[in-house]
Amino acid sequence: MKAWMKGVCLPAFGLAIVTLCSGSDPSGKSARVTPTTPIYLAVNQDLAYPTMNAVGFLKTSGTQLLNLNSVLTGGFGIQGGFFGTQRVTSLPSLTAPCLYVSDAGTNDIAAVSLLGQQLMGTFSASQTDDGSTNGIGLAVSSQYLYASFTASATIATFSLQGNCGLTFLGDISAVGLQGGSVSGMAVNGNILVVAYGDGSIQSFNVSNGIPVSNGDLQNSTGYSSSKSRPMPSGVDITQNGGYAIFGDVGPTATVEVSSLASGKLATTVVYLVGPVVDAGSIRLSPDQHLLYISSSESGKIIAIFFNATTGVVTRGCISSTLNGFNSRPWLGSVATRDTSGTGNVLYVAEFGRDYLEVNHGPSSAIGILTITSTGTTCNLREASGSPQLLPFPGSLSIGVYPPRPF
Repeated sequence: MKAWMKGVCLPAFGLAIVTLCSGSDPSGKSARVTPTTPIYLAVNQDLAYPTMNAVGFLKTSGTQLLNLNSVLTGGFGIQGGFFGTQRVTSLPSLTAPCLYVSDAGTNDIAAVSLLGQQLMGTFSASQTDDGSTNGIGLAVSSQYLYASFTASATIATFSLQGNCGLTFLGDISAVGLQGGSVSGMAVNGNILVVAYGDGSIQSFNVSNGIPVSNGDLQNSTGYSSSKSRPMPSGVDITQNGGYAIFGDVGPTATVEVSSLASGKLATTVVYLVGPVVDAGSIRLSPDQHLLYISSSESGKIIAIFFNATTGVVTRGCISSTLNGFNSRPWLGSVATRDTSGTGNVLYVAEFGRDYLEVNHGPSSAIGILTITSTGTTCNLREASGSPQLLPFPGSLSIGVYPPRPF
């Protein structure tokens, strides 16, 4: 296991940049897990025509994953897209056990019951909403589900109904300053934050459901200040809505933090977090003390310490290259097993392309890592039996139920 690039100090590349170096349910209550609550990992298989898409369920057992069930979504995926796009999501609540899965090949959203593990319905937005280029991203609040369509560069809004149903309310145009479409987004309370995958970011007021721009469309500091042009892709928001965090795609792993104290995005502060390639997918730990970063093209996971009060990032740790990564190029989203502390076990989607495209075999996989932390140092170690191979290619998005409580 490597330390935090011991002996390496990465140069800052502009103003407002910090270098890291060695040396609810609708009531607002957090989800609570009892010792008897089973924990499931859900995988958007993203299967493309002519094979119908499905969500796969695996049951956790310590650091192992047991194949459990597969539920057809009624639509088709595209087997690819942006690293930071979250294609499967659920409310952070045990009282609303519904899973939502995007089908970018047929431009719809499937709703699956987590209790019965059965399809409850497939729902479409407008006929012009199209996610066929790089997928359909999802974010859900206590009342609404937001779906970002990459080909049409739109965000559709659905209201949540009983029995996991959805009602389409409308859509808006959402285009970055360089013409990009939404690559990642997150919602918290009345604010929706997006990254456009072209260097720009934006927030919207969603107090009435359909997003209304906060007038803060801007290029990130990293994109504006660096010759390497890192581009925000993945997005997360702190539990109290105080900060938005962006994971950047670029030649060096970079994250950017923006204060939301004013109700919209402030200028981002940039942190270089490793010499590995990109930081396209990110996820805060349940206690918000660690930020997990999927370095999609290097096959490594980074953990950095995060202060949710100040928004400051400090050095953490980096994993070894995951087992078998060369045969399953690219990493997708990350999720923690547990709903408190560090999350204790971290899962990462390992993308696998069709054998006709790359001569590495068709399987995706789930990487499994254990997490230890003293509060100032940490360790990421791949678990015995990792990765868990999956009998299909193309998966980039995973989720865990019971979910993180925000």
